[in-house]
Amino acid sequence: MATTKNPFLDFDPAKFFDMNRFTDFQKAFGEFKLPTPDFEGVVATQRRNVEAIVAANQLAIEGYQAVARRQAEIIRQSLEETSAVVTELMTPGTPEDKVAKQAAMVKASFEKASANLKELSELVAKSNTEAAEVLSKRVKESIEELQGVLAKVTAKKA
Repeated sequence: MATTKNPFLDFDPAKFFDMNRFTDFQKAFGEFKLPTPDFEGVVATQRRNVEAIVAANQLAIEGYQAVARRQAEIIRQSLEETSAVVTELMTPGTPEDKVAKQAAMVKASFEKASANLKELSELVAKSNTEAAEVLSKRVKESIEELQGVLAKVTAKKA
């Protein structure tokens, strides 16, 4: 019976990790120059990106705080008006007069609520627009910075 030699038993790790093999690789590919990234530029770009996000978040928070303050003011005004309406409805008068007053008050309340809703919607839209403008401006700047970096890399290759 013929014995076959196991190729895995002949493995020599010292030969496998021989550094002379790697120096040949380095010689072969050493002539290829890869562009080195501008790490300071990358860090500066990312810093400006974070600053833009922080500024946009700050604008959004300020906008939502303004909305919350306005909502609190609307609630306070509504409570005062409700108190005045209840007092007015408690005054003596004919049923027809009371129905007419109630109809006028309902109409005025609806118009006031619609105006308040429109005002709050505009406040939210303004806040969101301001925050989006900050981010949009930063995106444009980032694209311009990237184009500048790519132009430098292209110029170095030429």
